Amino acid sequence: MIRWTEAGEERSAPWRSALGAPPPTRVVIADDRMKADTAYRLACEGTALLWRGDFQNARQLLQAMGRRCRPADPGATFYQYRQAQGQRARTLGMLLIPYDEGHRIPLARAPDVRQACEEVYGPAAGPAAGPAVGQLRELLGLIGAHEWRKKGVEVPALGARIHPHYGVFSPIRGEYVDLVAQAPLPDKRLAFELGTGTGVLAAVLAKRGVERVVATDLDPRAVACARDNLARLDLADRVEVVAADLFPPGRAPLVVCNPPWLPAKPSSLLDQAVYDPGGRMLQGFLDGLAEHLEPGGEGWLVLSDLAEHLGLRSRADLMAAFEAAGLRVVDRLDTRPRHRRASESTDPLSAARAAEVTSLWRLAL
Repeated sequence: MIRWTEAGEERSAPWRSALGAPPPTRVVIADDRMKADTAYRLACEGTALLWRGDFQNARQLLQAMGRRCRPADPGATFYQYRQAQGQRARTLGMLLIPYDEGHRIPLARAPDVRQACEEVYGPAAGPAAGPAVGQLRELLGLIGAHEWRKKGVEVPALGARIHPHYGVFSPIRGEYVDLVAQAPLPDKRLAFELGTGTGVLAAVLAKRGVERVVATDLDPRAVACARDNLARLDLADRVEVVAADLFPPGRAPLVVCNPPWLPAKPSSLLDQAVYDPGGRMLQGFLDGLAEHLEPGGEGWLVLSDLAEHLGLRSRADLMAAFEAAGLRVVDRLDTRPRHRRASESTDPLSAARAAEVTSLWRLAL
């Protein structure tokens, strides 16, 4: 619950956060008279603003607050960059909006967000669709994700579109998909794909002729997203998506894993596709291969070396992890990232991103 005082009365409402953000403890009422400087100061101090004015004015205020957030300095360390990003997220998360029954927003000029909210919070007639309070920033993310989900992301290696759900990493960085589409298959009978997300790599393997693919993910949103995409691609009869932490039961001649690339703590649920605390998923994949690879099989590790350029992990550390797991490198396929941030000079991490290489490591026992 979130609690506040309004018109001299103590009020409360259920707190709504798909990303698990805690409700703020200090809340004041704000409307169209609120100045951006005042809003920014209050938010930095930890005071949330429950909006009662025009919805579009709230969006403009959020943008104005964002311009006041200080970015990391050029040449900042990775941890300074993360600190600045975290502070920005906390500050902008302090602008709140109310919800009425059925995912309706009781503000002037508010859009119809019922479908976007249903995809994340549940049916408009369900128990989670009553009056509530949540972050405007999260709602705008839901709206954007809803559009991505409708339009989909073109994946040239599939010759089709993948439709990401909210909270599931979108395959906008196509270079890692291309690596899986190009590497020589050791066998076409069966493959495991760990941490499937949208299901894009499982779909690529099936399109390449792998007769059966078992794709796993621990996140229920990813499991639902992958099943939806594979049904859209008419591959549901060849790809089974199961909820599991890394490996499904049994062995396969091919096990593919594209773990989060940076061994650091995520600051939100959305970060979990990028940040892997202590390299848990990477280490779990390497340590489990011996028990899940068929004789003569291969484990494909798809991994960026961005962590090496940021000083978070060395190449020697990675090689030592291979050796400790009883693995040898059969081959390595490399590619350069093609996404916009790789050439963005204003990014504090631009030097590391410019040097980044994404590799598919073919590993065998």
